[in-house]
Parts: sequence; C-alpha cells; structure tokens
Amino acid sequence: MRPTHRLSGFTLIELMIVVAIIGILAALAIPAFVGYIRRSKTAEATTNIRNMFVGAGSYYQRETWARGTLMAGTRIADNYCTVADAVTSNTPGATKTQLDFTMESVSFAGTGAMGTGIAWVVSDPVYYQYSIRESTNMCGNTIDTPQYTFWALGDLDGDGENSTFELAVGSDTSNNLMRAPGFFITNELE
Repeated sequence: MRPTHRLSGFTLIELMIVVAIIGILAALAIPAFVGYIRRSKTAEATTNIRNMFVGAGSYYQRETWARGTLMAGTRIADNYCTVADAVTSNTPGATKTQLDFTMESVSFAGTGAMGTGIAWVVSDPVYYQYSIRESTNMCGNTIDTPQYTFWALGDLDGDGENSTFELAVGSDTSNNLMRAPGFFITNELE
C-alpha cells in the first residue's frame, strides 16, 4: 500500500482575501500616518514661539547698570524694554530651511555682549517663518499694555495655503511680561 500524501496550502481565494484585508488596513493607516507626521511638524512652531516669549521676558526685565557702580540710581538704561518688529528671512515651505542669525534682525538674536534682542536663536533648520509684530524698540513700557504678537507662518505641504500660530504678549499690573493662555491657530494642518 502506498502512503497518501496530502498537499496543503492556500487557495487563490484565501490569498486574495488576505491581500484585500491588507489593502484596506493600509488605506486606513496611511492618511492617519501622514496627519500624524504633519501634526508633529507643527510642534516646532509652538516650541519656538514659547522660546521667543522666554527671551522677550528676560529682555523685558533686564536692568543695565554703569560699569563699576554698586549704588542705586546709576542705571544706564531702563528696564521694561521691548524690541522692534522683525521677520526671519526664510520662506515657509514643505522643506526645512536654516536660519542665518548673522543676517537676521537684531531684534531676534541681538548684537554685542549684552545684545539688543530677545536672545532667540534656532540652530536647527525650520519649516516656519517667524516674526515679532505690533512692537516697538523702546524701554520704560508701562503696566497693562500689549507688547508683542509672536507669529509662526507655515506651509507644510507646499500648496501655498498657510497655517498661522499667534501668541499675544503684554504686561500685567506688576509690569511683568505675560502671555495669552493659549495660541491662536488658524488652519493648523492646512
């Protein structure tokens, strides 16, 4: 008697069902993945605007004193200072660009040992264009007044439609710099 060998394998119908299931899962997962990647890129804007606020707060509270003096009344400049409007020179787009702070406005990076800016410098390439708006280069700002609006303008997919992140900043009743509790965002994912 000869042993019978049973052949095992998948039928063509079974393979087609598996391929169809994989196709359906891919069709659902790929758009979600693309949205996740785009949302992760928007984190750059909020992080950099927060860092601009920290630099602006430090510059706002800074007091400058004459060299070698330890007594009151010898300040050479007031505090409560703000910087002028400024815009980074890059164009927002789907690819990152490196900001060159040797060419950017002194309002961002500042110059010299003390600087005249908010000490905001980004060493990594960025997707967004950043700006300081509604500000003046002056010291002695008063309480309860708007001081800045920080902006990030982006075009993550390169279609010409922009997303905007804004953060309003002003002084409180103690003349400390304070920010809005949240960002005003338009067209976040374009």
